[in-house]
Amino acid sequence: MSKDDEVLLTVPRERLERLGLFQGLSVDVGRYLPVLLDPANHRFVRRGEAEQDPAFKQLIAYFVIVHGDRVWCYVRGKASGERRLVAKASIGIGGHVNRDDVSLFGTYATAARRELEEEVSVPPGSTDAMVALLNDDSNEVGRVHLGVVHLLRASTEAVAKREAQITESGFKSRGELIAMRDRLETWSQLCLEGLDRLMAGA
Repeated sequence: MSKDDEVLLTVPRERLERLGLFQGLSVDVGRYLPVLLDPANHRFVRRGEAEQDPAFKQLIAYFVIVHGDRVWCYVRGKASGERRLVAKASIGIGGHVNRDDVSLFGTYATAARRELEEEVSVPPGSTDAMVALLNDDSNEVGRVHLGVVHLLRASTEAVAKREAQITESGFKSRGELIAMRDRLETWSQLCLEGLDRLMAGA
């Protein structure tokens, strides 16, 4: 099956607009998440269509991994599923919610855990919390996606990649990330700028 034929979970843009459309990060998760994660408000759409239709937002789990004051960063290699982000550096790991993720335990929660475990291994004792929503309508990728930002506090720096698409991975200081800001994908730039707010929520 081609990437375009995947069937992905989306939420109608109109639903987000009714809650209050924002640009960048919103840490008001109590306002948005109960509505956006309610199955009554989901629609599964073929990826090839969803990527072209800004009337729908594809829901993306986006894990920012920290240990102390250091943040895990990587570069998206040529094997990346999102060709528009190849060679970009990122501090967010995760991905789409597929129709196959439908579960009694919660479709979004199942997908978020699957995406994390497919891409990285994290040490025992690590914890995560959903701390923000991320919306960026300033570019073609952002217009059709909505991020659910998880702040994952790793118990040690023993975070290891599992995916071929992940290169140049490791923990960096905030100063190092600021110095390479122009290499970061837009979502990661927004998370870096709002890192104190994200960490305060976890």
